[in-house]
Amino acid sequence: MALLLPNPQVIPSSSSSSSSSCYYRRPSNRPCRRLSVQNSLGLSNSVSTKTKSSKKRVQIEADSDAISILNERIRREQRKESAAPMEAEEADKYLELVKQQQQRGLQKLKGDLSYKVDPYTLRSGDYVVHKKVGIGRFVGIKFDNAIEYVFIEYADGMAKLPVKQASRLLYRYNLPNENKKPHTLSKLNDTSVWERRKTKGKIAIQKMVVDLMELYLHRLKQRRPPYPFTPAMAHFVSQFPYEPTPDQKQAFVDVDKDLTGRETPMDRLICGDVGFGKTEVALRAIFCVVSAGKQAMVLAPTIVLAKQHFEVISQRFSIYPNIKVGLLSRFQTKSEKDEHLDMIKNGHLDIIVGTHSLLGSRVVYNNLGLLVVDEEQRFGVKQKEKIASFKTSVDVLTLSATPIPRTLYLALTGFRDASLISTPPPERVPIRTHLSAYSKEKVLSAIKYELDRGGQVFYVLPRIKGLEEVMEFLEQSFPDIEIAIAHGKQYSKQLEETMEKFSQGTIKILTCTNIVESGLDIQNANTIIIQDVQQFGLAQLYQLRGRVGRADKEAHAHLFYPEKSLLTDQALERLAALEECCQLGQGFQLAEKDMGIRGFGTIFGEQQTGDVGNVGIDLFFEMLFESLSKVDEHRVVSVPYCSVEIDMNINPHLPSEYINNLENPMEIIHEAEKAAEKDIWSLMQYTENLRRQYGKEPHSMEILLKKLYVRRMAADIGITKIYASGKMVFMKTVMNKQVFNLITDSVVSDVHRNSLVFEGDQIKAELLLELPREQLLNWIFQCLAELHASLPSLIKY
Repeated sequence: MALLLPNPQVIPSSSSSSSSSCYYRRPSNRPCRRLSVQNSLGLSNSVSTKTKSSKKRVQIEADSDAISILNERIRREQRKESAAPMEAEEADKYLELVKQQQQRGLQKLKGDLSYKVDPYTLRSGDYVVHKKVGIGRFVGIKFDNAIEYVFIEYADGMAKLPVKQASRLLYRYNLPNENKKPHTLSKLNDTSVWERRKTKGKIAIQKMVVDLMELYLHRLKQRRPPYPFTPAMAHFVSQFPYEPTPDQKQAFVDVDKDLTGRETPMDRLICGDVGFGKTEVALRAIFCVVSAGKQAMVLAPTIVLAKQHFEVISQRFSIYPNIKVGLLSRFQTKSEKDEHLDMIKNGHLDIIVGTHSLLGSRVVYNNLGLLVVDEEQRFGVKQKEKIASFKTSVDVLTLSATPIPRTLYLALTGFRDASLISTPPPERVPIRTHLSAYSKEKVLSAIKYELDRGGQVFYVLPRIKGLEEVMEFLEQSFPDIEIAIAHGKQYSKQLEETMEKFSQGTIKILTCTNIVESGLDIQNANTIIIQDVQQFGLAQLYQLRGRVGRADKEAHAHLFYPEKSLLTDQALERLAALEECCQLGQGFQLAEKDMGIRGFGTIFGEQQTGDVGNVGIDLFFEMLFESLSKVDEHRVVSVPYCSVEIDMNINPHLPSEYINNLENPMEIIHEAEKAAEKDIWSLMQYTENLRRQYGKEPHSMEILLKKLYVRRMAADIGITKIYASGKMVFMKTVMNKQVFNLITDSVVSDVHRNSLVFEGDQIKAELLLELPREQLLNWIFQCLAELHASLPSLIKY
């Protein structure tokens, strides 16, 4: 298989001299590594007596040498990589694991999601994508000669197609940023622009596929000893006071297999509604890791949720005096924080609970084994990146009721393990959801009903600004009832005391922001009122609704919006989805609907938004899933080194003084061939050792080395023969056109990218003029270095 090489750090130069620097120069913003003159250039001690200008000239020659530049790039990449490239057999094994995992995800996805649109659900003015024609505007469905047609407006006319055909070929045009309007409509009479847009999207998709595969491969390559199953685990499990539900039992089995049955770190999503037992799954994972002498970190998005986790964990582990639990929060004084940080660093805390402060540079773990992330969607971009960085070295368990589209997507496509807990505990009753326009009478009636049965009420607003006004209104309406305000900008102690009083039942109505979205488990609070519901996201509303109904009492969620005429189509879709998902355990289905409404733009980052915008989200992802199912087509298959032919009559003679300087010239040439036959790392190391021992080789020896490099790189990327005829260079290859497009799309050098063409079973390049043999070898060397370095992540294997 082709080997891992970094991105090229060289760009074309306008110089046309015959030296290797005639095609490339180092960018000015990348400082060259200053090699030791004695060791790297092999000059005698007399070099110290040379003038400064002579030193400078020697250094420039070293820096401009193409082999030095290539070797330095390989060294840089080797320092960045945590593991060496895989051997072909190992790569085959891992790729098969990835394919199996991905196929499981695709089977589920195909069963649950469809991206084509039902024409009858379209409204006049909606934008649609026809697979062959492009983007148009839906006008309506009308009968014409007793046949029902869909009418679509394009830039240069109106098209009609039978409804059955439309249901096979039409997709909604959605964009990641919730803007559904395309820049332009496609033309019926000129589909070339649309084909170019589709091709651009396809190339972007292929890159995503290989990036996803690389991500998963990287995780599979990590190693840690499986955790032992100890008798103490059975004792810990027996302390769980409830009978687990079937889904919960399966989640226990899944996590147990991840931790004790394999050597690769876990990265599992546990998706289940509030109160369905996700925490118990996490507790068992924590016990398994901590009892093996490692630390566990529990990361929560809010201090309220972090404190609740701390209390639950402390209570559950109270019978194990040797296991120390700590909470790191803004409620602590500086000295308390410093003490906790010191305990974490020295391994005196086994379980550390906290908010995003746990991800800071000041927190140094002694022996971290497990990261538990609760409601990952509540963290910011930087925190998510930090969380992702942990996944390469520790086991990660993510808990969520409504996973973000990216998380859900990765789970569905099989690139992330997932366990769904959708069966509710036996005593749980579905929450009754009431959606209506706001009125004071309805609000007061809902609150009175809950207070009359001895319960408590959450009153949630989207912003801090309106809390005081609502508080005054409630105090006037219920003068004898204890009411309080809670939001994230309050002083730590004040917020903590308010939450404590509400959990104890002293405060009957809590007027708050969505700070209570995650983690507040108040058995007696069974009514929640959410005002200005249109300003909340779908996942937020689902989470907020889950704050009530934790006991066996019937709970009520009252969602109030202003006049419907003020709501956007997006807001109406969200509310309709929430009404539809009123049964227990439907958080996962709701997240799927959220994907459809919000789109997938946050999955791969903003840089792909343009690629998605070319064809719309639905067609984009259908193309992606199609590409995933043909992942083998994205792979470069290397060829044996000995099978590569370099049909160029270059056999330079080494100078006699250089030969005399070598201890055993024939043996040294033979060793160079052996190194090249093994892999490019060996050839690079051999070349550097040769230069350290004998100094910078003469021009003729450099040509010999370049021939070895050319042959080695050609073998790695599946090129079997290289030859030239006049101004044309030909490279016979086993790679396919998709892989060629992926590689050349990433090539830095415009000169090489624009000159290469793929035809049949070979890559062709037309030069501006017929080059002398040595210059031609230099061109081929630089061209292959560019191609080799531009292999996307996956296909390097």
